[in-house]
Order: sequence, then structure tokens, then C-alpha cells
Amino acid sequence: YIVKDEDTKERIWKTIANIRSNSNLKAQVEELKDEVVKKYDFSKTIVGSSEALKNVFSLIGKASQSSINVSLSGETGTGKEVVAKAIHYNSNRKKAPFVAINVSSIPSELIESELFGHEKGAFTGANARRIGKFEQAKGGTIFLDEIGEMDMQMQAKLLRVLQEREVVRVGGEATVKIDCRVICATHKKLIDEVHKGNFREDLFYRLMGLSIELPPLRDRKEDVILLAKHFIKEFAKENNFKVKTLHESAVKKLLNYKFPGNIRELKAIVDLSMVLCDEEEILSEHIQITAQNPNNDLMKEEMTLKAYNERILDYYLEKYNKNVLKVASVLDIGKSTIYRMLKEK
Repeated sequence: YIVKDEDTKERIWKTIANIRSNSNLKAQVEELKDEVVKKYDFSKTIVGSSEALKNVFSLIGKASQSSINVSLSGETGTGKEVVAKAIHYNSNRKKAPFVAINVSSIPSELIESELFGHEKGAFTGANARRIGKFEQAKGGTIFLDEIGEMDMQMQAKLLRVLQEREVVRVGGEATVKIDCRVICATHKKLIDEVHKGNFREDLFYRLMGLSIELPPLRDRKEDVILLAKHFIKEFAKENNFKVKTLHESAVKKLLNYKFPGNIRELKAIVDLSMVLCDEEEILSEHIQITAQNPNNDLMKEEMTLKAYNERILDYYLEKYNKNVLKVASVLDIGKSTIYRMLKEK
């Protein structure tokens, strides 16, 4: 209802301007959402061409076509959150929120409030109502990282939420319906935790859904240099550096390393090499790898004595920059033995 007076024309024009402004804002939000979706095209975001990764690509594609819960497993640094985002942004929930929470980083007494929210006055410091991560993820995806660290009491509450598809905020009584897909991740083998009594079996089967195991970088040797070049370009773009190339010696050093910290460690090493290198080509000396106890890595798998000897030799040749005399002295063998072992490899 509009009252006709001397201000009518101005009010109508102002209303039209507000409608147009809101329409433009909505269009911009949709454009930004489309850009985010493009950014997480998993064929471009997840770098690699190894056989181990092809299976992961296949499972990401299957997960993206439905709202089935997904459980991601793999060592720390293998890219579990990247995969979770790739699944979300390639699914029909891509325009809704992706909400991530690391269970291990939140004190046990606060995790319930973080996940389910709380009402004003629920506890000391709760000065206003706060919605939890499950409500924030309405229509989208909630990513529960390091789910294996959740205590048993909280596991029981999470199970109820997943069964009933509703939450009750801490300090409240009303139930709030939730609509989100659950993707969880852990570096532990959850089935082993179930057998040990550390994880509820009923929650395990509720969360498991489609299981995707991410391979460690040492099982993706053919992807190491592809990833290194990708990180070089990323670092150069973010820091206004020139893109640098990898010298053959740097390539060899990267390929000979086992990367216990996986992709995250590789990125840190490459970023540092970009800073240390003043030329256009990254050399072996720019690849700074933290020395580790070879025995820890040495005994991870069963091998022949010949293979153990070769690994020990490779480690010390790498450590002493291919100085055969030094390695011969350290291992208390003749340099001719080293040359013979290298020839027989």
C-alpha cells in the first residue's frame, strides 16, 4: 500500500534501486559459487597420473553422484580435505556450504557445542545462541576430520544425530532438523579401533558409507615431480616470483626421498626451495630435507637382504652428497664394494 504524496516518486525509485541492487548481489554470489565449483574440478585440483590415484578419481566420481556418506583414510598429509572438497563441489550440494571441523583440535568439553550449537546461558560464556556445524552445513556437507580422536561419550551423541537427522543445541530442548552429507576422515584404521574398543561399531558402520583410501606419496613416485612443478607454479603466482625449473639433481633428490609427511611435506620442501634459489633453476642443494633415522623407515616393510643393503647405501650416498670415499669410511667397506653394489642394482 502506497500513500500518494510529494515523496511517493522518490520512495518508489528508491525501492526499485534496492531491488536492482539485491538482484545484482544475488547474481554476484552465484558467479562466485560457480568459480568455487570450477576451482574444485578434481581432475585439475588433485594432481597426479599414477595408477594408485586413478582408482581414487574413480571413487570420487561415484561419491559425487549421490549423497552417500564417505569415509576417507590415509596417512597425514595425503590430501583428505582436498578430496572431501572435490566430492562436495562436484555433487548436487555444491551451491550449499562445505563446513569442516577437526575433531582432534577441539577440547572434548567444547566439541558438542561446536557440532550441535548452544543456547544463550547454556554455560559460562554462552552470551548468545550459536548454531553448530551441522546446522551451518544445511543442504551441504560437513567434513569431520580425525574422527578417530572423538571420545566414546561424544560418539554416542553423534550416532543419535546421524540416526535421527536432528540435533538438540546444548542447553536447549527443541530439536532442529539437519540436512547435510557427512564426510569423515582419519589417519587411523577405524576397524582396528573398533576391535580395540576405542570406536563404536554401530557408529563405524553408520559413517563408513563409501570408503576411499588415499595412497601415501611413496606409492605415487610418478606423481612427485608433477606435484613439485604444480607447487612451484602456485608459489610463484602467490608470491609474484618467476616460475623456476627443476635441475636433474633436484629431481633425483626428490625421487629418492620417501616423504613420510606426504604431499604436505613435499609442498613445504618445494616452497622453501623457491625461496632459497636465486637462479632460474632449482638445484639439489636447494632441496632441504630434514635428516631422519633411516632405521625407522628401513623396517617398515619386509625386503631381501640385497634390497636392505641397497636402501642403506642409497641413504648414505644421499646424506654425504655422493661422496663414495666418505660413505665407504662410514660403512667400513671398500669403495670398490660400493661401485659393485651400484652396478648390480
